[in-house]
Amino acid sequence: MTDSSAADTISGHHPLLRRRDGHHARVTFEELFFDLVYVFAVTQLSHELLTNLNLTGVIETLILWFAVWLGWQYTCWVTNWFDPETPRIRGMIFAVMLAGLVMASAIPGAFGERGLVFALAYAAIQVGRTAYIVWELGSDHPLAANYRRMLGWVSIAAAFWIAGAFVEHEVRMALWAVAIACEYVSPMFGFPLPGLGRSKTSDWTIEGGHLAERCQLFVIVALGETLLATGATMARAGSWDVPILSALLATFLGTLAMWWLYFGTSSKDATDAITHSDDPGRMGAYFHYIHAILVAGIIATAVGNDLVLAHPHDPLKTPYALVLSIGPAIYLLGSAVYKKAVYGVLPASHMAGVAALLLLIPVASAVDLLAMGWLTTLIMLAVGFWEGRMLRKRRLSAVRPTAH
Repeated sequence: MTDSSAADTISGHHPLLRRRDGHHARVTFEELFFDLVYVFAVTQLSHELLTNLNLTGVIETLILWFAVWLGWQYTCWVTNWFDPETPRIRGMIFAVMLAGLVMASAIPGAFGERGLVFALAYAAIQVGRTAYIVWELGSDHPLAANYRRMLGWVSIAAAFWIAGAFVEHEVRMALWAVAIACEYVSPMFGFPLPGLGRSKTSDWTIEGGHLAERCQLFVIVALGETLLATGATMARAGSWDVPILSALLATFLGTLAMWWLYFGTSSKDATDAITHSDDPGRMGAYFHYIHAILVAGIIATAVGNDLVLAHPHDPLKTPYALVLSIGPAIYLLGSAVYKKAVYGVLPASHMAGVAALLLLIPVASAVDLLAMGWLTTLIMLAVGFWEGRMLRKRRLSAVRPTAH
């Protein structure tokens, strides 16, 4: 079933749904405005990790990151089906934005005194948005059953989020991890619930080009936050001497390499792959799972960049070495799985880059932060050049059969 015909099948004739005419559904200004909240949320997460650079801090940031991502992801699916330019959907998006702003503001105290604020704001986003769509669809629309199942799962998760806010730190982490699993894993199995059955990916087929573009825009948001963090740290530097300027160049080139590995080598092919997939709903779900990993790598890399710029000549403590190596490694792993979904094979360049980054950890004690920053950047640049050559080969091999 093609992307447009499947969408026509499920869309019915509801006045709030996007019109499917076989063309790429454009990203609206409402969606771009909505994403601004997530610029702030990503900034909050990177700052939270920077100030708690230990195992507990990593777990806390990971839990909060999944909450931020899932709130954005579920809204992205709504705006793929429903027209954000209709007043009722626009109003819903703005309500979610307000709750998202409260949620993002509570991130620094989410495992402290603002746990209940964070949990209530997040639960309001997930349950409120889904319940509103269930109400708007009524009982007979083809999408209604899927949204009722979704409402069941986000409500179960909300109970764990709110319960976690009333208990101490370690138990809160455990309950919130269960809540994340409810929302992250349940779509893999079609939101199964007793008496309601389960959904098939054909029940929630999406407009593939729109979803790919939304994911790409979130990557831009995350990379933009990395540049903002670099600029802010540079602005706070007392004197702009050679080490500071060298650190600026290293962090900028590292961010540029991440941009190239995503937008320069695969994003257009990814859009084509999901648009022409036999099951766009399934592939769209894969894209969202993969991008959670990709953007987590960007957030961790932003923390490493901040450390390099702030303290270029400091010796490498173990947490610093880990974040500088593992941040880009997570990004390369996410990018590798992304390209596996697009091209069907894991890129050797990315796996070699991950291995090289991990090999840096044992030698970290012999260098300072600036040297480590340059080493990780050089590895990312090498992977980018390697992948660029593979891209040219793919394009040549695609042109030759056409020429014949």
